[in-house]
Amino acid sequence: MTPSPDLDRRRLDVPTPDGTADAYLVRPAGDAPVPGVLLFMDAIGLRPTVEQMADRLAAAGCAVLAPNLFYRGGRAPVVPDVVGRLQSEDRAAVFGELRPFMAALTPEVAARDTTAYVQALVDAGGADPSRLATTGYCMGGALALRAAAQLPDQVRAAASFHGGNLAPEDGTGPERLAGQVRAEVYAGHADEDPSMPPEQVARFEQAFREAGVAVTSEVYAGASHGFTMRDMPVHDAAAEQRHWDALLGLLGRTVLAGG
Repeated sequence: MTPSPDLDRRRLDVPTPDGTADAYLVRPAGDAPVPGVLLFMDAIGLRPTVEQMADRLAAAGCAVLAPNLFYRGGRAPVVPDVVGRLQSEDRAAVFGELRPFMAALTPEVAARDTTAYVQALVDAGGADPSRLATTGYCMGGALALRAAAQLPDQVRAAASFHGGNLAPEDGTGPERLAGQVRAEVYAGHADEDPSMPPEQVARFEQAFREAGVAVTSEVYAGASHGFTMRDMPVHDAAAEQRHWDALLGLLGRTVLAGG
């Protein structure tokens, strides 16, 4: 993907109640207020692929903040050579290294971080605080939905792609917060994803529809968990494009539509 010359990009250190999160911030050139998107990374971490995705959203007219959600473990990449090692015989060991960082990101911890990230998106990114959206991938899908519930007066759109455990049987998923969400919601589920089986998809859809949320929930046939990520073997070009069409359409109807 060729970088746009009309984007302002920078590395940003975001102060949080628990430390300092390194992040990637990109927005259209200029100082005019624009819609803001908080991009929640997948479990592999903040890296060039995620930053390129942020660039694409910025090219559509948004300020985008992609934080290193694992900053408590160090600056990105928290696990060295994570992409290369995930495509080798070291794959199982890498997930073993990542799992503690994922487990530490409880809903309570994530909520504290989200407040700080949104503040940075507005203050440093020039985002209009009344026109915010969230999008998340893998574990970030649940975080994007939780953020919409946490900030219902600000978040107009929330998207999840190949998100896992969005509606587990024990009721601990973000679907239980559906009644707090005012945003339009889009969820693109991977067909071949054991972390989001059909029964969870059904519970997810039922929870949001019963709460009166405008929700679109689609299963991408033949797609595996991680289908949007170009640097992973599970990448699916057609499914990734479908995700862009859905996400940009969602933003166009909500935060990009005007005041």
